[in-house]
Amino acid sequence: MIAVDTNLLVHAHRAESPDHVRAAAAIGVLVESRRDWAIPWSCAHEFLVVVTQRVFSPPSTANQAMAALEAWASGGSLRLIGEGAGHLKNLHALLRSSKVVATRIYDARIVAICQAHGVSELWTADRDFSRFPQLKTRNPLIE
Repeated sequence: MIAVDTNLLVHAHRAESPDHVRAAAAIGVLVESRRDWAIPWSCAHEFLVVVTQRVFSPPSTANQAMAALEAWASGGSLRLIGEGAGHLKNLHALLRSSKVVATRIYDARIVAICQAHGVSELWTADRDFSRFPQLKTRNPLIE
C-alpha cells in the first residue's frame, strides 16, 4: 500500500503551486487505481492546517479543504490510518535508531503509523524521510 505525505496533498489542492499538475495527477492515479492507498491522519490534519493559513491568497476555506479530502476518498480505496496499540513502542524504536529529535519526531510518527498499517511506500517531496530507511519513499513530482 502507498501512503501520501502532507506536501503532496497541499500541492495537489492548491492550483497556484508549481507542482500542482504533477501532484494532482499522482494522487489521481491512486484514486483511479481502486487499490488501497493511505493518508495518515496526522497528514490529513496537517493538510487542513496548511491550506487554510494566510500564506495562501486567498487561503482555502475549511469547507474547500474538507471537500478535497472527501473527493480523494470518493474512490473508496483511501484508508485514513493512525496510531494503534503498538504505536509508542514502534515510535520509540524509530527514535532510537534514527536519533531524531524536535520537529523531526513528526516524521518518525508518520513512519511508525505507516509501518503499523503495512504501507510499503510513502510518496513525499520531503527528503527528511531519508533518515528512516525502514520505509521506502518516492517523490512522484520528479519522475
